[in-house]
Amino acid sequence: MLEIVSFTLGPASTNAYLVADPETKEAVVIDPSWDGQIILKAAQDRGWRIGHLWYTHAHFDHIGGAAAIADALNPLPHVALHPDDHILWRAGGGGAAFGLDIDPGPEPTIDFVHGMKLKLGSNEFEVRFTPGHTKGHCVLYVAKENICFCGDLIFNGSIGRTDLPGGNFATLEKSIREQIYTMPDETRLLSGHGSETTVGHEKQHNPFVSE
Repeated sequence: MLEIVSFTLGPASTNAYLVADPETKEAVVIDPSWDGQIILKAAQDRGWRIGHLWYTHAHFDHIGGAAAIADALNPLPHVALHPDDHILWRAGGGGAAFGLDIDPGPEPTIDFVHGMKLKLGSNEFEVRFTPGHTKGHCVLYVAKENICFCGDLIFNGSIGRTDLPGGNFATLEKSIREQIYTMPDETRLLSGHGSETTVGHEKQHNPFVSE
C-alpha cells in the first residue's frame, strides 16, 4: 500500500509527490518541484522519513525544492536520475533560460536504468525510460497499485513540451505508445502538471498521440 500527498508548487505550477509506505514510514519525494520546506513539513507532520529523491527528469521546476529538503535531512537522501539528464541537472535544470538560478541540491547517486526496480517498504517501483521531453526522462510505475508517476511525458489531454533542448516529438510519441499505452487502461497517471488521468482516458481522448 502507498500513501501519496501531492503538491502543486513553484513558478510553473509543478506537481510534486510525497509517497510513503505507511507501515515502515519510509518516504520518497518524486520530483521535489519547489518550496522544499512545505514538502518536508508534510512528511514531518505524518512521522514519515524521507530517504530518497527521485527525479523523472532534471528540469528546474522538478528539482527546485531538493536543496531545502536535503539541507534538513541527516543523512542526505539518495538522489536518483537517469544519466542522460545529468548535464541538464548540472546546468540547474535549464532555469537560466527563464531567469531562474536554482540550487539543484545534492548530487545524484543512483542512475536510473530502464527496467530497474526500486523498493519503498513492500512497494516496488519499475523504472521505464521514456525520452522525448528530455533525453533522460523516466516514469515510475507501481503495477500493484495501478499508478504511474509520469513526469512531463503525458498530461491529461496533452503531452510534454518537445521544443526545449533534448526534446523530440517522434521520440516522445514512441515513449508514450510503448511505455504508457501498454499499461492497463485503469492505470492512474500522476503527471508533472495538471490533474491526474488514466491510460484508458488518454488512449481515447489525447489529441496528440492516438492509440
